Amino acid sequence: MTVVDYSALTAKEPFKPLVKKLRSKAGRNKWGRITVRHQGGGHKKLYREIDFKQERFDIPAKVETLEYDPYRTAFIARILYRDGRRSYVLAPQGMKVGDQLVTSGKAPLKIGNRLPLVNIPVGYRVYNVEFYRGGGGKLARSAGSSAEILSHDGGYTQLKLSSKEIRKVRSDGLATIGQVSNPEWSLVNIGKAGRSRWLGIRPTVRGSAMNPVDHKYGGGEGRQRRGTRRPKDIWGNITGGRRTRNKKKWSNKLIIQRRPKTGS
Repeated sequence: MTVVDYSALTAKEPFKPLVKKLRSKAGRNKWGRITVRHQGGGHKKLYREIDFKQERFDIPAKVETLEYDPYRTAFIARILYRDGRRSYVLAPQGMKVGDQLVTSGKAPLKIGNRLPLVNIPVGYRVYNVEFYRGGGGKLARSAGSSAEILSHDGGYTQLKLSSKEIRKVRSDGLATIGQVSNPEWSLVNIGKAGRSRWLGIRPTVRGSAMNPVDHKYGGGEGRQRRGTRRPKDIWGNITGGRRTRNKKKWSNKLIIQRRPKTGS
């Protein structure tokens, strides 16, 4: 079992005015039926209200604390604006308590500062990227992720995402310079079943270990062949290599290069 290095964090308790309790649904819909399997339980946690927009232009802010967030893989930072307002933002790699940051069209090209994409030179890495102005950051928000700016053309900016996908977004959207904190998260080894239960992850049972009534691959004496050419899920839907993205999705025209296939 391995854990992330939390030595850089400076606060153990969250800022109470910026937290709230979310109701745990355990993968169930409004009728109580399980629609997402393998969810439930887990340690109690409070949701930190993250400011993904950061639209307070030209008001400098100072980093007060670096904190853990149970609802996301990245670390977060509590910042204090010059006018006295506080908020939580995603912390970039290398940020320290006392650092200054600002959202501005003319902000210095420094880690943590937030600018319109059109004002950031080609080659810079950014995170918490907006699809359009005012929409809030949607791209590159998980631990260690970032997007590389490839070009600006015709009101759009080309980005190379962590998945190697190349896509266009509006150049007037905001993005923060740097890389999201906690890049070692992908190297963590859960180590034991109990730790998965702390995280709210319930066990996944193999289809071949079930009875015939419960799964397409169930039943038989000992280990049995799958009995079908194509792999299927518990409901008989074809899995493994089948494209799931809608061919008529409006944003297909903004994707220049799809992410490469992984695995065998």
